Amino acid sequence: MINGILVIYKEAGYTSHDVVARLRGILKQKKIGHTGTLDPDAMGVLPVCLGNATKLCDMVAEGGKEYKARMLLGVTTDTQDMSGKILSRNEVRASRDEIEMAVMSFVGGYEQVPPMFSALKIGGRRLYELARMGREVERAPRRVEISDIKILDINPPRVSFTVECSKGTYIRSLCADIGDMLGCGAAMQELTRLRVGPYKIDDALTLSEVEELADNGMLERHIIPIDSVFEGYHSATVRQEFHKTLMNGNKLYPYQLDIDDDGHHFLTGELLKVYAQVPMGDKELKAVYCCDGGCFKPYKMFL
Repeated sequence: MINGILVIYKEAGYTSHDVVARLRGILKQKKIGHTGTLDPDAMGVLPVCLGNATKLCDMVAEGGKEYKARMLLGVTTDTQDMSGKILSRNEVRASRDEIEMAVMSFVGGYEQVPPMFSALKIGGRRLYELARMGREVERAPRRVEISDIKILDINPPRVSFTVECSKGTYIRSLCADIGDMLGCGAAMQELTRLRVGPYKIDDALTLSEVEELADNGMLERHIIPIDSVFEGYHSATVRQEFHKTLMNGNKLYPYQLDIDDDGHHFLTGELLKVYAQVPMGDKELKAVYCCDGGCFKPYKMFL
């Protein structure tokens, strides 16, 4: 079984679930999970967790995102992108300067209402399921952070830009909100995800490339190890006599570990990578523990 993270370039027309299903067929393993949905028409980075790394799907998904988007002014749709039903067409009267000011005004934090056509659940139902039934429900706005926007081109009615943002930001909704501010409406015309956390589009593989590499026995070099997610954290190796304690998922105490920086004072909640010796003298990440006062308790186990 392959354990680690594979950065996929999701092509238009695939859902995130389609990607996982295809990978299960290519890699001949069931334990595969994606790190958050990407709209079928959208393209770009989709980190996929394999084997024991599936326990990290939520952590990988927490990483900041970067997108390249093209927005069409003067159009509104029920999906907030051009895949939906057109609701209105309006003249775009805003100048280039006014468009730039409107776009850049969203840098920082703002309260964003999630779109009806989304995978969010309300009352146990996915919003897109309710939307397809013709129902619209009230959605509470959620705080999102837009850390940076770079405008690439303003050629009304089209505007292209890149945006760096927090998890949970809908670029479709951002486009719609910009359109509302300009008084003409807007819909997202194209979207490419450039980055999820440290995983960038330059390192992403298409499904066809994955299949070719797997057939040639060369895929392993593209698998990102599990401990890369915890880069920068302190690490320790469990002492041989306490190996069973680790493997049973029990609490560990400092005297049971060889910590890389034994002078470091751990704060409650601080994470520690825990390795164990394996044959041939190598070390293997077995768990991530969390400081709990005078001991460490299991946080993520990779046994």
